[in-house]
Amino acid sequence: MNEMSTSDFERKPIEVIKAINGLEKVVLREIYGSRVEVYLYGAHVTSWKNENGEELLFVSSKAIFKPPKPIRGGIPICFPQFSNLGPLEAHGFARNRLWTFDDDPPPFPTDATNKVFTDLILRPTKEDLKIWPHSFEYRLRIALGPGTNLMLTSRIRNTNTDGKPFTFTFAYHTYFSVSDISEVRVEGLETLDYLDNCQKRERFTEQGDSITFESEVDKIYLSTPTKIAVMDHEKKRTFVIRKDGLPDAVVWNPWDKKSKAIVDFGDEEYKYMLCVEAAAVEKPVTLKPGEEWRGRQELSIVSKKL
Repeated sequence: MNEMSTSDFERKPIEVIKAINGLEKVVLREIYGSRVEVYLYGAHVTSWKNENGEELLFVSSKAIFKPPKPIRGGIPICFPQFSNLGPLEAHGFARNRLWTFDDDPPPFPTDATNKVFTDLILRPTKEDLKIWPHSFEYRLRIALGPGTNLMLTSRIRNTNTDGKPFTFTFAYHTYFSVSDISEVRVEGLETLDYLDNCQKRERFTEQGDSITFESEVDKIYLSTPTKIAVMDHEKKRTFVIRKDGLPDAVVWNPWDKKSKAIVDFGDEEYKYMLCVEAAAVEKPVTLKPGEEWRGRQELSIVSKKL
């Protein structure tokens, strides 16, 4: 048998399996060994591993995989409202709804060779329409490519029949796994304006050459570049975030005091995570009936070997 044995292919590139508390998840396996797991509950990516089986996302050891509680960690989807910027529950309802698995999704563009992908779809229920009276179709494509590249593409369409537009805010609330938050820095957000959630969303301008962490951080950076880097010195690894249609970037770490107040988060876990979130927050997106919005985030890793 050659190195890539038939048993490797018996494990299908895409599988839907029962997971924690009977919730279903989709497992994507790329030919060189990287993999992604996404729960139908919330269309929530909970695992992203490289070819060596190293976990790249943080999920709390206290995460509650039980509706209606959202899953703490991974990549929660914040839609149709980011944080408490509106009348809905914090971060909207997409992250605690059951999505539908599309077993016959539209094909990828021809340049997307060797990508394993799946589409999950969310449409509002009658109960959702009571709290947010807008009809929509949200198609999330999760794609895993060579080199452990993970791409999330959201397509949100206004399907209202009453002629009314709707407006929303959005974020991919990505929790990166880091070795030690005090050894991490973020590059690409220098000199930018931000809204500081720790100071009543007052607007400031970032002064440092790069962003480092020694206390609670909860900032919405505005008009950010399409590429941001999260550098983990201890692991000699850099996460690269590339984004499209998402002008803002939220940076969050709760630090010690707030961690103790979060029920589904360990007291010391703030040391091992950092959220850097591709977002559309400052200027909400408005869609007229029939219009579609697209927001894409691509995550990749660069490792420096000794």
